[in-house]
Amino acid sequence: MTRLSKTTYPDRSSLHLGRRTFLTAVGTAAATFATGVPAHATAHARDAASAVEYVDVQLLNITDLHGYLQAAPGSNATITGNGGRTYTVGGVAYMAAHLAGLRAGRLNSLFFTPGDAFSGWEFDAAAFADEPTVEALNRMGLDFATAGNHEFDKSPAMLQRHMEQGVPFPVEGRDATFTDSSGARFHGSDFRYYSANVVRSADQSNVLPAYSIEKVRTAAGQELQIGFIHLTALGTELFPGSYQPGLATLDEVATADRYAALLKAQGVNAIVLSMHDGAVAGADFNSGTDPSGPALDLALRVSPDIDAIVTGHWHTRFNMMVPDPHGVPRPFVEAGCYGQLINEINLRLDPTTGKVVRELTVSTNHPNTRDVTPDPALKEVVDYWAGQAAARDTTRIGKQTGSFLRTRNTAGESTMGDLVADWALWAGRRPTDPENDANIHPNVPAQLAVVAAAPRVGQAIIAGDLVRDPASGGAVTFGRAWRAVGFGDPIVSATVTGQQIHDALEQQWTIAASGELLFAPLAVSKNVRYTFDTLGEAGDRVNPADVFIDGTPLSLTGTYRLASPSYTFLANDGYGALSGFEAPYRHQRDFESFVAYVRETATLTPAPLSRVTAANTTRRGADVGIVLEPGPLLLPDGAPMPRAEAAIVSADRPHADRDDFRPPC
Repeated sequence: MTRLSKTTYPDRSSLHLGRRTFLTAVGTAAATFATGVPAHATAHARDAASAVEYVDVQLLNITDLHGYLQAAPGSNATITGNGGRTYTVGGVAYMAAHLAGLRAGRLNSLFFTPGDAFSGWEFDAAAFADEPTVEALNRMGLDFATAGNHEFDKSPAMLQRHMEQGVPFPVEGRDATFTDSSGARFHGSDFRYYSANVVRSADQSNVLPAYSIEKVRTAAGQELQIGFIHLTALGTELFPGSYQPGLATLDEVATADRYAALLKAQGVNAIVLSMHDGAVAGADFNSGTDPSGPALDLALRVSPDIDAIVTGHWHTRFNMMVPDPHGVPRPFVEAGCYGQLINEINLRLDPTTGKVVRELTVSTNHPNTRDVTPDPALKEVVDYWAGQAAARDTTRIGKQTGSFLRTRNTAGESTMGDLVADWALWAGRRPTDPENDANIHPNVPAQLAVVAAAPRVGQAIIAGDLVRDPASGGAVTFGRAWRAVGFGDPIVSATVTGQQIHDALEQQWTIAASGELLFAPLAVSKNVRYTFDTLGEAGDRVNPADVFIDGTPLSLTGTYRLASPSYTFLANDGYGALSGFEAPYRHQRDFESFVAYVRETATLTPAPLSRVTAANTTRRGADVGIVLEPGPLLLPDGAPMPRAEAAIVSADRPHADRDDFRPPC
């Protein structure tokens, strides 16, 4: 077909159609956000099935895969679309098949993710340092990735040196650098990670490249550029899993505007924002109803030079057009989580200027249904790692001479609590790890440890009992140790005062609205002894003179190095007295660290329950307090919520949305 002359292009003044259709005032914009399937910027886009005078560019993205290679977990495997129709979704083998169909015949197609692809919650991926996820993404041809908060769950060095470059981290074949489904050692990702707003707090330097520029071609073979700005969720460095004392996150709008201007100055006239922060906008995955959240606030304010906004992090599903500050519509999308959806944005570029013809933009969320023939190469990857995980699950790493149970005595002490507190002390004394490069304070060894054995809010780091198996001679397997402790947060050693330690011990008791005394016991390491008075009022039960660390009474004015999960230091489980800690040093993640502890200890033996004493228990008026035993958080289908997700959803922190919605990651 002969290329049409420029005079036959749609009149650029037709952008005023978008301004009439989409309101710009934040308070009244929500009424315009419900869209059909797919989302069209204007009626021009609906009518223009093809436009040979422009350059078609297909953008495909997935978000928050979290290592779920086999399928989406539980009720997440069912999603609702237009008209209330439901779909069964999930699994990278099916995703690869859908991707092949979507890419077929497309000259210019880019595939990316706005974050949380790994740091998986599925054992098959997490037990192998998330290398299975990277192998799957490599096989599917991922072009680039925005770093989400979970990409920082270990360290920037882990992300760059291992996940990108394939450097062993730390022990090849045991902790990382496993043999993949092709028989080769892990070589890293075939794609790069980006973030414009994660910086090192010491000098504000970027941890990762801020933006990427991708090349597309016209039918005549000329190159055009599309710039991608990448943002990571604000506050990532203070989330319990990605807690990194040496990092900071910059303001999202200011950062996006800065790099949009920079890209424009370099002659890049088509710009996409890929951001790991999200919104909530109803249940239909191909529309948006009454949206709210930080990503929406950004979408209404961020530079009009940005032509599309792709979000993640909130595990929600929507597809809509929203007005930029000039009133011109642009896509605003999120593709769910766990491989539920593939979002497709189709841009039309002016071949002369490289600008996006915004009124012709179309966006669609495609369900990753399981009613297609799975891609054989990806099915091979999934099956291989499932087999590897099954074998690793039963690998012996130590032994136990007795059972460790969460059953508590009168003073709230248990053998499982004592074991976990002793592990935390061990973890807080570990030598400096050179790959853990986001610490800015010295690694001063911990002097004691506390662990929330049964917190009133949030989740207990203790996941279950560690019962001795007589048939195996008391073998502790990799899988049993992995599942006994943790939800993906690091142990942190930090400086606190004796007063803070005392106050945290007092915070074990509170008064419920009903007037009952509640008890949320803390487990303490083996070098700590203390007594509490069962006759005392809440807040006045522990005499500092009755608290001993290595046999020496607690000094309220002294300072101590305390080891505890980041979750506890950040008061996610309700012990706010410790939140004023100083000089924190991040150690290894909990389940990986506990496995290492079992390996090094070799033989685990339950200790006598003698660390905590309840005084005056036989006196009239004595009250130890009621320990709440909440059941596990459940998904809508009744299946248990993944522990890492449950820890975040139930944490003692403000909810992020006016409707009390809380992002689960």
